[in-house]
Amino acid sequence: MPMIGNDIQSHYRILVCRGDRRPYADLYAFNLPDIIPPFPIPLRTGNTEPVIDLQTLLNEVYDIYGYDLVVDYSQQPVPALSESDTVWVDALLGEKDLR
Repeated sequence: MPMIGNDIQSHYRILVCRGDRRPYADLYAFNLPDIIPPFPIPLRTGNTEPVIDLQTLLNEVYDIYGYDLVVDYSQQPVPALSESDTVWVDALLGEKDLR
């Protein structure tokens, strides 16, 4: 999605747009080594917006369904990561005895 005047470089982005503020939106940008930032889900005006902690949800799904037993972490990801991200991933997987 094109964004005017945005020079933020990031691997991932979450864009939250409230109906009463269109075309303006809140941008939550993050990179692979970062924790996914919690973000609000817009509801009707006057309703309390729940905050979604997507990082915690993904971690819980990973743990509950045993993805560490299914994913072959000895393989390099496709597409390939940048050199700095590869170093980060190797260190993280090494700490967890997955590589």
